[in-house]
Amino acid sequence: MFGHSMGAVIAFEAARGLVRRGITPAGLLASGSPAPGRPRRRGPVGDDELIADLGLLAGTGRELLEDEAMLRIVLPVLRADYALLDSHRPAPGVALPCPITALTGDRDPRVTPEEAEEWRTHTSADFHLGVFPGGHFFLDEHAPDIRALILDRLGAPAAS
Repeated sequence: MFGHSMGAVIAFEAARGLVRRGITPAGLLASGSPAPGRPRRRGPVGDDELIADLGLLAGTGRELLEDEAMLRIVLPVLRADYALLDSHRPAPGVALPCPITALTGDRDPRVTPEEAEEWRTHTSADFHLGVFPGGHFFLDEHAPDIRALILDRLGAPAAS
């Protein structure tokens, strides 16, 4: 299972749900997210703060951030995402029995390598931390390396 940012939290909770049903995922790859249960930095409240935060993360094109009509559509959805992340508190539970790989950018304003390292506490199996040069969307710049890492972690042969 793979998730980036909010998707990492969703993948974690989905993996826990599978384990409760007797299904063990092959692994969890949590990217661009602090470990569950770690206090999160409160998300932006006002529109200007939210737009500035999106610019800081550098994953949203400038044209969208300057398009008033699109912002009226997108900002409520993004605000709800931020609120969900701010309020997420994982239920106490046993560590996942599958390996966890945490990935982060070394300049991510949302998660430090030390915060990503705390994913280790959520597995009773193998743990790996991958730190890549870049910010929150380091994935864009390192897709081939991350693909190879995912295949390696799953024990799959690399395709040529």
